[in-house]
Amino acid sequence: MSVAPLEKVPLETYVPPAKPSLIGLSRAEIADRLGEIGVAPAQRKMRTQQLWHWMYFRGARSFAEMTSVSKEMRAQLEQHFTVDRPEVVAEQISSDGTRKWLLRLPSGDPFQKAHEVECVYIPETDRGTLCVSSQVGCTLNCSFCHTGTQRLVRNLTAGEIVGQIMVARDRLNDWADRATPTGGRLVTNIVMMGMGEPLYNFDAVRDALLITADNEGIGISRRRITLSTSGVVPNIIRTGEEIGVMLAISLHAVRDELRNELVPLNRKYPIAELLQACRDYPGSSNARRITFEYVMLKGVNDSLEDAKLLVKLLKGIPAKINLIPFNPWPGSRYECSDWEQIEKFSEYIFNAGYSSPVRTPRGRDILAACGQLKSETEKLSARERQALRAMAMTD
Repeated sequence: MSVAPLEKVPLETYVPPAKPSLIGLSRAEIADRLGEIGVAPAQRKMRTQQLWHWMYFRGARSFAEMTSVSKEMRAQLEQHFTVDRPEVVAEQISSDGTRKWLLRLPSGDPFQKAHEVECVYIPETDRGTLCVSSQVGCTLNCSFCHTGTQRLVRNLTAGEIVGQIMVARDRLNDWADRATPTGGRLVTNIVMMGMGEPLYNFDAVRDALLITADNEGIGISRRRITLSTSGVVPNIIRTGEEIGVMLAISLHAVRDELRNELVPLNRKYPIAELLQACRDYPGSSNARRITFEYVMLKGVNDSLEDAKLLVKLLKGIPAKINLIPFNPWPGSRYECSDWEQIEKFSEYIFNAGYSSPVRTPRGRDILAACGQLKSETEKLSARERQALRAMAMTD
């Protein structure tokens, strides 16, 4: 039997449009771009602040909307730049209110097929979580994950990552001047759990999340941003030091031999090494616990022995354990654990002193649930779609 490679190689690279978007640039980078088009040094800081406010606080979709900027300046900006974000190709709304957007990314290469990613919004009574992608496809080959069956096309830019959040606010009418009875936000939490492995696109993910957390713009607190990794150990500490967001680990197994199969990256960074990086994660505490994601696979990783070993492994790490009922997809060889077994597993962990919520499957009927994202660039056949709908209806 051939062994899948640990990591895939990107098939393509980003080609910027002739007129690039300012979305995703830091303040320093915006100031540099302004300098390149002749804005005087004394004006750059003020102009940068104006642009930042209009782009990230008000959600302006064109320079024409930026009424506090002079007409001459707006015309100059329009000549050289845009504030474009990804284009919404399709929107699906689940029976449970979950929304999935298929987003097309602009490219400067006219011969290159447009790249597409998926982004999912999950409304709940006390929050609204946006699941954001970091790659077109995925670097990894996790055997239970539908997204992992895709090729890796390329990494997203910081602008394409921030752009997903901006698109969600556009579609939900969720910018600063939105009139609501409570004045509350619809998008309150961000999870880097969409397509791709964020820590194989570290710089772009870092830059995008720092913009997202900036309180003069999008303003989502670092405590409400969670980055999920399959265990790219060298970049875990960097995440704490350079981004400072909440960390989630896709663990899914408590023995190396099983995790090697479920998460092949484990052959490079085994469980002991991964958990040591978690113990060393900057800023982790009982108030800022690390989430360990554990997909429940029938007869594979759901025994009481697995639960006991999981508790033993996590000793000394401020942790919560998120149990995820497996979301079936056509062609998968796995089944979801029986509900009774999930409850027994959860009860053991809870009695050992760990929070162990069972994640309610959301958006299964629109292929938006955990592990199901797969962009339209790799379309499912009609038969696969029928099979998936049938699976969704049996919950």
